[in-house]
Amino acid sequence: MLNGFKKFILRGNVVDLAVGIVVGAAFNSVVQGFVKGIFTPLLGIAGGIPDFTNLKLKIAGSQILAGEFLNAVISFLIIATFIYFFVVVPMNKLKDLSNKGKNSDPTTKVCEFCISEISSKATRCPHCASKLDEEKK
Repeated sequence: MLNGFKKFILRGNVVDLAVGIVVGAAFNSVVQGFVKGIFTPLLGIAGGIPDFTNLKLKIAGSQILAGEFLNAVISFLIIATFIYFFVVVPMNKLKDLSNKGKNSDPTTKVCEFCISEISSKATRCPHCASKLDEEKK
């Protein structure tokens, strides 16, 4: 039982996931510090409020921490923008480059009679022996 657990933990994708979570949490801390220490004060220069953290609304005697929420939204947008432009776009370009030289023609098709997957070059289904229509490759 312990050997199975050891194999599971030491599998590459589990370790990669753990590293990704730790790096993501560290990156989140950096972005939070950037938003609270640099970005919102710069926005405050234009808007007149130097720190959104202290922005509060009072409704029926309750305080709503609108500034904290605004900081969280700004942090989310910065992280999402970073992930999109520095992870998703480069990965899509690498994927497109790796698929560029490959033939996009399918190598298999589905038999219209028995719904089995067969070679796209087949003229007769090896499973049901039906003669296949040449136009439906």
